[in-house]
Amino acid sequence: MHNLIIVEGLPCSGKSSTAKYIADRLNMLNIDEGSGIHPADYEFHAFIHRSEMQKFSYDDKKKIIENSNQKSEGFVVSLSAFQGALFEKLLQYKIYDFLPWEVEKPVMLDKWREFVDNKNPDEKYVFNCVLLQNPMCETMMRFGFNQDKSSAYISEICNIIKPLNPVIVYLQNDNICESVKNVVSERGDEWLNAVIDYHCNGVYGKSKQLNGFDGYIAALEERQRRELEILSGLDIEYIVLNNPQKNWNKAYLELYKRLV
Repeated sequence: MHNLIIVEGLPCSGKSSTAKYIADRLNMLNIDEGSGIHPADYEFHAFIHRSEMQKFSYDDKKKIIENSNQKSEGFVVSLSAFQGALFEKLLQYKIYDFLPWEVEKPVMLDKWREFVDNKNPDEKYVFNCVLLQNPMCETMMRFGFNQDKSSAYISEICNIIKPLNPVIVYLQNDNICESVKNVVSERGDEWLNAVIDYHCNGVYGKSKQLNGFDGYIAALEERQRRELEILSGLDIEYIVLNNPQKNWNKAYLELYKRLV
């Protein structure tokens, strides 16, 4: 039996709904993206390397230490525990947005190790986004790394989680543009503008001179291509559902049969 199932795919592909379906049918714990403190991910946290602590006042250092999870190299703090000027300063150390890769990578791998080492043997988890989407947004979109470097990092995560007998469920979408347009009415123009900005103004987007909605879709299409290639080369079990949005009932039935 799988102790960890990770649902992956592009934005608007149905990851959250699929993860909930799996959790409900298989009696697993569903840890959704943005659901609060995540056992294997940092959603709204900052990491301050010990060498950076000299940039804070004595009082601020005290607050950081009191509200942090101390690591050998520094301090992990939840940004939700702070406000005002200190919050604004800590925001510059947000793990997914501002850390240099050589600092971010070991912090994230340590988080995965902590999850595996501390997991209750009786608990079975369903995650989404944390194996492919989040790493690809960082390595590909933010830093502009090539596919091989992204794949090497994701492989490191897979080696860490291997004792949990994981399986990846990937929701492949051949009509990305339509899917995104369908959810804009729900998520709003502010969400759309934010994701366009992220994908077009990172290192990858600028290198490809991506602009506007079409640029965002082009980035997603390339990301999916890379993710499927990376997935096929990983030493991990995976299931690809092709265009499940065309018939969710049929897709879920197929998925359930393959998971049990």
